[in-house]
Amino acid sequence: MDKENHINSCEYVESVSQQFIELGGVFTSLPAQVVVKLRKIRGIIFDWDGVFNDGSKGEGFSSFFNEADSMGTNMLRYGLWRENGRLPITAVISGEKNRTAIQFALREHFDNVYLGVTNKQLAVKHLCVMHNLEPGRIASFFDDINDLDMAKVCGLRFLINRPASPLIKKYILENALCDYITGNDPRNYAVREVSELLLGLLDIFETVVASRVNYDQTYQEYFSQRQAVSTHCYTQEHNKIVATKDIKKS
Repeated sequence: MDKENHINSCEYVESVSQQFIELGGVFTSLPAQVVVKLRKIRGIIFDWDGVFNDGSKGEGFSSFFNEADSMGTNMLRYGLWRENGRLPITAVISGEKNRTAIQFALREHFDNVYLGVTNKQLAVKHLCVMHNLEPGRIASFFDDINDLDMAKVCGLRFLINRPASPLIKKYILENALCDYITGNDPRNYAVREVSELLLGLLDIFETVVASRVNYDQTYQEYFSQRQAVSTHCYTQEHNKIVATKDIKKS
């Protein structure tokens, strides 16, 4: 890259990052460093409760997700597919056995969903072995203490903001366990925020959106490949990750 293009690229990254800072987002790594890490990413992991929803629980109550975040994950996967020529490996890793997480993963054709996992680093290692990935090439979306063993090994980490937890946020910052803290909480589309941020930093947001709006041949090719992905479900038994027998009834 010549000097003029490098300057223009730096200015663009600064312009995009400033929009998200004004939204309340906090870069704990420099935006330019986030871009460098992002270009190496080949997989995406999402926690479920506290990321796609506020983590509310109750008898007979199943968690939820929203379409804004769903569209964000799809556009992010499409953008990375365009950049890398292949689908990013995508997974949910949750400490709970939640039917909605399975339904979402099936609908969106994620590669893997891990439920009832207390040691999330085990699931990350399992995912990497299955798909020939290195943990440093995975981006993770997370929100709480039980996610930190996962965040520790991933290459790019996004903390979903919860204003009521200043001390855990301080701990995460002091231990360099995230690269960006969202301006929005999970009730207000934090996953969508990060998805748009990453597409913006790669300077492909408008291209990705226009392609989806036009439903052009490139998007159709991506979508065909996405829809061909079979979702596999796993859980933790003792200190091992094992396949569940029936994904639809787990």
